[in-house]
Amino acid sequence: MTHVARSLRVAVAICVAIGWASAPDGGADPASAPSIAARSASGDDVVPHGPSLDARLAAIQRRVQAALVYPPLARRRRTEGTARVAFEIGADGRARAVAVASSSGFATLDRAALRALHAAGELPYVYGRLEIPVRFELTARSTEAAASPN
Repeated sequence: MTHVARSLRVAVAICVAIGWASAPDGGADPASAPSIAARSASGDDVVPHGPSLDARLAAIQRRVQAALVYPPLARRRRTEGTARVAFEIGADGRARAVAVASSSGFATLDRAALRALHAAGELPYVYGRLEIPVRFELTARSTEAAASPN
């Protein structure tokens, strides 16, 4: 048996074992495709070791918010909003295929949200396309600190 034929047999066996070929037409059942928050039937995360899916998603959001730099012009104009950013996490742990999924209503905030996602560095791995909110909120303390020359 050639190497290609052997590889094809192994691939077919894997597909059958995981149920892709069990649909009546021999293809994948779209309803059973994994979602962004892939969980087993019992509700457990499909990654058996390490932090839970919810913990990884929370860590991603914390890292992005920590990397956020409020645009000075938006701060002076007291512009606030929430931009939703969509992305995937690459094998290197960095955000890729980054886009604004839902605008904050202000282009400066949307661009800052994308920069924060890139500046967040290596992120915990989560399979699939993610979408998280990036919040821009001014508080009395943050505006006083920005106005202070020190």
